[in-house]
Amino acid sequence: MNFRLIEDFSALDPAEWNGLLAESATDAPFLRYEYLQAWWATRGGGEWPASARLVLAAARRGERLTGIAPLFFTENRAGQPALLLLGSIEISDLLDLIARPADLPDFAAALLDFLAALPLPWQTLDLHNLPEASPSLPALQSAAARRGWTFRLERTYPSPAIPLPGNFEAYLAGLDKKQRHEIRRKMRRVEESGRPTRWYIVSQVDSLEAEIEAFLDLMAHDPEKAAFLTPSMREQMRRTCRAAFEHGWLQLAFMEIEGQKAAVYLNFDYRNRIWVYNSGLDRAFLDLSPGWVLLGRLLQWANEQGRTEFDFLRGDEEYKYRFGAVDRFLVRVQVQRA
Repeated sequence: MNFRLIEDFSALDPAEWNGLLAESATDAPFLRYEYLQAWWATRGGGEWPASARLVLAAARRGERLTGIAPLFFTENRAGQPALLLLGSIEISDLLDLIARPADLPDFAAALLDFLAALPLPWQTLDLHNLPEASPSLPALQSAAARRGWTFRLERTYPSPAIPLPGNFEAYLAGLDKKQRHEIRRKMRRVEESGRPTRWYIVSQVDSLEAEIEAFLDLMAHDPEKAAFLTPSMREQMRRTCRAAFEHGWLQLAFMEIEGQKAAVYLNFDYRNRIWVYNSGLDRAFLDLSPGWVLLGRLLQWANEQGRTEFDFLRGDEEYKYRFGAVDRFLVRVQVQRA
């Protein structure tokens, strides 16, 4: 297994990267070439300094791409010189090494050898937002033990999701009776309100830029999200939406009431799953619960279109569980070199 250090995205073929990802243990939109390239351009919307260095460790067996460790070098939050996964930490909800399951043990062992030889003064491999069930974890633990390095794992965030039965009524039947009644009542109230309403998924490239700005404006109705949306973060969100749209996995959905945008969900429609990434709401329309109603419509659409899962990603907000989500967990792995 031969490794190469790559310090510019242009040196890797996007189709080859995404092809390997499709066969990898963790195939998530946050690991796509176009997503991470956009993330790196703004250093995660300003989360990391411009001085951070790109460290793409790509391994091959012969001509075949075997694995990618998409890393960067900087000081971590504890002030340690560290190698972190691209996408870390705040805005990429699911990260991992990119390798086929059968290759992961050899890839992890060779990766630590390769990283140890780099002319970088890193002290810790600090990996955030890995799925708890990822086979990367035992592979890294075994590789660290072989070198006499310290391996630490901690559970960090719940990442709840809803398995979808393929039928909206069957989905509703699986909910708590009170919650099922509440969803139906709110969806019916909108229909019976007499106020013109509609919901739609953005599909036209000509309107994309305006729709992205409308999404950001609705996000900013929440004071906490308004503070989050710095100019750099707004640019990051724009780049993410454009990349996802261009490659066919953006689901930007709005609900309008009386011609005004009342609620929005920014989701990813990827690998037959809906990944719920962010949302916004105009509180002037709270009487019709547009956020809940739009979420209900999206769940109905996902069932009708044969999507297998509705993934709410990182966070334990109460509404996720009221809609039937079941917890999975994310972890942080730290490998400390001797």
